[in-house]
Amino acid sequence: MAASDERRLDVLRAIVEDYVHTREPVGSKVLAERHSLGVSPATIRNDMAVLEEGGFIAQPHTSAGRVPTDKGYRMFVDRLAGVKALSAAEKNAIETFLNGAVDLDDVVTRAGRLLAQLTGQVAVVQYPSLRRSGLRHLELVVLGERRLLVVIITDTGRVEQRTLELDATPDELVLVALRARLNAAAAGRRLPELRTALDALADTFAPEDQPLVARVAEVVTDTLSQEGEERIVLAGTANLAHASMRFEHALRPVLEALEEQVVLLNLLTEMGDHSSGVNVRIGHETQLSGLFETSVVTTGYGSDGDAVATIGSIGPTRMDYPATIASVRAVARYLSRILGA
Repeated sequence: MAASDERRLDVLRAIVEDYVHTREPVGSKVLAERHSLGVSPATIRNDMAVLEEGGFIAQPHTSAGRVPTDKGYRMFVDRLAGVKALSAAEKNAIETFLNGAVDLDDVVTRAGRLLAQLTGQVAVVQYPSLRRSGLRHLELVVLGERRLLVVIITDTGRVEQRTLELDATPDELVLVALRARLNAAAAGRRLPELRTALDALADTFAPEDQPLVARVAEVVTDTLSQEGEERIVLAGTANLAHASMRFEHALRPVLEALEEQVVLLNLLTEMGDHSSGVNVRIGHETQLSGLFETSVVTTGYGSDGDAVATIGSIGPTRMDYPATIASVRAVARYLSRILGA
């Protein structure tokens, strides 16, 4: 990168940081006073003119200052040299708060509340997907003469229950054997290897018991392959009211967009590639008109380093990106640790 390009990137960084902090358009004189850019105000003005011509900053109304555009924020995020580290106190608070959860619902709810508190923005937490979950344990409970309850516990802490109506009362000894063999065959497996393991299970039973085995295997695989069970939890929506001055236009479109959970789920799914750690969509990159003045920062969480769901923060494009990225990463890391325990 040429020295002039590097200098203009420094100017852009300074504009973004000042604008996030002050919420006021930034001028060349202010940049020269607040930042050690090593050049004169005249050079800074020239660099700002180049940045404006490139679409990285813009002049709002008749103000002498400039503000970053979506393109400018994107450049800033892509060129982040580092992410603000959380303090030891913040890390301890995260661990203590999440470790106090009693079940999956509590874990997800606490993670959302915590992230919203850390960022001062809206937190969105996707429940672990059944399709991407492995099995921890299967339980079979006789409810009556011809009813059998199948309890499915995933390695992400989800508990699903399905009831089977049978033609006859199941033999207790057969259920004991089925329970043991199901857990041995299915533990830790995910689709499609789970289907293969369960399909082979029926052959290990007597012919008269194979229909029952096949039905139980079918309800387990059908449950884990469901596509309509995805859901999310939002926390900190009230934070947007405190941040309303950060939105150039009305807050209402943002709130309406957040109410559309199916739309949010689709956005999280589109942002699901977290191979680089954190994914950031800025302004119009969300492709949702209600979120054109927001940015979405997400990452995956799960057990054994395998992401099974997404957690993220939604706030104005004028957000503190390094701090938000650090908070999202930290909560996801502790969330993964708890699920993997």
